Amino acid sequence: MMGCLSTTLLLLSFLAFASFSSAEISSKVGICYGQLGNNLPLPTKSVDLINGLKANRVKIYDANPEIIKAFKGTKLQLSVMVPNELINNISINQDLADQWVKTNVVPFYPDTMIRYLLVGNEILSYPPNTTWFNLVPAIRKIRYSVKKFGLGKIKVGTPLAIDMLESSFPPSNGTFRSDISEKVMIPLLRFLNRTKSFFFIDVYPYFAWAAQPTVINLDYALLESKNITVTDPVSGLTYTNLLDQMIDAVYFAMKRVGYPDVRLFIAETGWPNAGNVDQIGANIYNAATYNRNVIKKFTAKPPVGTPAKPGVIVPTLLFALYNENQKPGPGTERHFGLLYPNGTNIYGIDLSGKTPLSEYEPLPRPRNNEPYKGKIWCVVGRKANVTEVSGALAYACGQGNRTCDEIRPGGKCYKPNSLVLHANYAFSSYWAQFKSAGGTCYFNGLAIPTKSDPSYGACKFPSVTL
Repeated sequence: MMGCLSTTLLLLSFLAFASFSSAEISSKVGICYGQLGNNLPLPTKSVDLINGLKANRVKIYDANPEIIKAFKGTKLQLSVMVPNELINNISINQDLADQWVKTNVVPFYPDTMIRYLLVGNEILSYPPNTTWFNLVPAIRKIRYSVKKFGLGKIKVGTPLAIDMLESSFPPSNGTFRSDISEKVMIPLLRFLNRTKSFFFIDVYPYFAWAAQPTVINLDYALLESKNITVTDPVSGLTYTNLLDQMIDAVYFAMKRVGYPDVRLFIAETGWPNAGNVDQIGANIYNAATYNRNVIKKFTAKPPVGTPAKPGVIVPTLLFALYNENQKPGPGTERHFGLLYPNGTNIYGIDLSGKTPLSEYEPLPRPRNNEPYKGKIWCVVGRKANVTEVSGALAYACGQGNRTCDEIRPGGKCYKPNSLVLHANYAFSSYWAQFKSAGGTCYFNGLAIPTKSDPSYGACKFPSVTL
């Protein structure tokens, strides 16, 4: 009788573990909830919108208590984040790790289903610094704190961008960068393997395609290809889309350093719904197509996995919930959302994968899938703050190379003596001179590229030719 009871208890324990494990890595798609906008809905409204999208997981990029509280009582699994700037200090101070977890996680757990605690965001994408080598020690200390406070359901990790690889093609040649492989990647994977956590990765086929649009087929990047395949000459595996290629390159890199079985978690993927005039393929049609196909792939039953890992579930988060108007960088950075800031859909989407494509409204046809060829200028955006424009004008003119000679008194573009007109000239001149060296048409969000020549009379604006 005792033997039967022990066997029964063992079986029940196994079933409970299996149930928890399958729930933890269920084949559902979640959403990244960024907050870099000055016009976004309140957290409580955002939770309603997320539920409307039928998400099952949500990642935030901090530990905002108002947002965490807004998820209280929901069935949404939440991922919170330790900020990059605390990594160095936490790596050498267990008390600081304990205090951070006690303050930012303990008060909300388990009423809010916090399931993932991410330490930093894409740390290895920043210039070389000591933070790289303090990342894993910080992760270990945060994990110790999680165990200390009895937060057993929380997995600890860190999201890394695909630039952690120095080689990714063919996928079987996937290799971690030599500057991080031994000192960062191997200790990280050893930790993730030991704690049964996930290797969180950010994977964007858009950027790979946009960098080589004449080499990579667009449908292949959009997971839309019907007859295009790529065969890895070493592994013999055949690929039908770019996303699988990129994921498998990570698998092979992991295998190369001895950790082939750590589970992957796509912490970000997506496609921009708009961008600057010089940003190819950023449109609603492509964004909807890519994200719907990602959902279809990762909610398939049974799971399809990838060529290197067939049948393996890969939890996935789409980036992002909203178009965020304060994100720095080129225009695409502010246009990855599924929703406009007013909460309306940019295009129809169902993260559960249950809505058939036939039920969605027709998508606007893409108009920028081919590279723009011609001249473009850099001008002040329509909603730019005038005070800030003055500072940006001073910066552009202070870069030398006679950037602003024509808007000084006596110059051909001095009159009319208008701040915006002068800034238009300065921004265009700066961009024309420094684009090849990495200069951008951004100026902290004050400037936008345009195809319309702002020249007038004898005043001719410098331009960039694509």
